[in-house]
Amino acid sequence: MANKDPYREFLKKDFGEIFDTLKLPDLQRKFLNSRWLDQVLWMEAQAGKARNRYYTARIITIVGGIILPALVSLNFNNGKVRDILVLGTFGLSQVVAISAAVEEFFHYGERWRHYRRTVESLKTQGWQFFQLTGSYVIYKTHEEAFTSFAGQVEEIIQRDVEIYATQVVQEKKREDKNNENSINNDDQSDQLEITKSSSLKTTAQDDSVALDWDDNSVDNSVSKVGKSAVNS
Repeated sequence: MANKDPYREFLKKDFGEIFDTLKLPDLQRKFLNSRWLDQVLWMEAQAGKARNRYYTARIITIVGGIILPALVSLNFNNGKVRDILVLGTFGLSQVVAISAAVEEFFHYGERWRHYRRTVESLKTQGWQFFQLTGSYVIYKTHEEAFTSFAGQVEEIIQRDVEIYATQVVQEKKREDKNNENSINNDDQSDQLEITKSSSLKTTAQDDSVALDWDDNSVDNSVSKVGKSAVNS
């Protein structure tokens, strides 16, 4: 059985007691529990998970990055100790690289901040609604203010979905662009190799022609000298 988060349990109990004091119809009370409170508890859990994973990945990357240079600088004459040190350094370098790659891929820091902003916005709307303050100060009862409150909650949730979808699309575009740049770089490298090969081939041909011309010139010179000798 998964361990329950004490803070989430506290929020559930505390808000439940507040709900009991509000004079609301059963349908509106059901909305508070099934929509607003459910989203608050879920986003609190997601924010907590993302924060813990972000801290874990960053600590591993930072601490490992500090230790690695020290391990590399160590030098032991004992062969067995040296082998253990090499294996340990290699293993730690892989852990650091994997930790950094995982955090970069899943963006735990961005997720944490995103969920935290959204859940705090929902809480703010909730407290203003309970106390009839802020945008709800114009209403005399919670029942009258409930329609406006429900609209604010749905707007926050919708905005959260749109932001998440936008981030996914942007990440996909970024990956496609990186892949396209990689392919273009490969094509340019291949074209450069072909150009270099063609240039070398042309240079070799020019050198060959020059050598042939020089040989012909030498032969002609020798022939002329021979003829001159004979005529003499």
